[in-house]
Amino acid sequence: MSFKIVILGSGAGSNAKAILEAEKKGKLGLAKTLALISDNEEAPILDLASQYEKDGHGISCNPHKAKLSQNERDFFINKVKYYNPNLVILAGFMKILDSTFIDALNGRIINLHPSLLPSFPGIDSIKKAFVSGAKITGCTVHWVTPELDAGPIIDQMAVPIAPEDSINSLTEKVHRAEHSLLPSIIKKISLGEILMP
Repeated sequence: MSFKIVILGSGAGSNAKAILEAEKKGKLGLAKTLALISDNEEAPILDLASQYEKDGHGISCNPHKAKLSQNERDFFINKVKYYNPNLVILAGFMKILDSTFIDALNGRIINLHPSLLPSFPGIDSIKKAFVSGAKITGCTVHWVTPELDAGPIIDQMAVPIAPEDSINSLTEKVHRAEHSLLPSIIKKISLGEILMP
């Protein structure tokens, strides 16, 4: 019995690729990716869909708004629910989801955030950590709630900030941690080792 997942993303899709690679190598537990959906019809993440033989959908959304309009939200909900996923993964998805969206999917949505929450929520988290003088940052996977980056934390992976780090080298280190943490969490959820809300 497979555990169906749908991935939402807005950009390059490096975390989506990490998930798809883990699945290809049999390291994603029971999880099977059915579709990649983006709010940007030109997003490179959609190229991964054909590359890995998954469904891909670009939904035209206002790029200047942090939240989806009601029509955009309803279109997204219908597109995601078509696949009847057990879990939805936000992997670099840059829109804030409201309670209607979250409730429509029974709260079964996880998000990957590039900091050790509750530190540095929102955008530019790696840069914020770098300029703050912090000695450590990392990434967090959490359940999605209407409050931005504030849902219950599932797990985190720490990344030390070395004196010789630049913003680019730190970004690479955080991305490596993300590519390890997110697939491992999906695997554990699919196997029932982490309970759904």
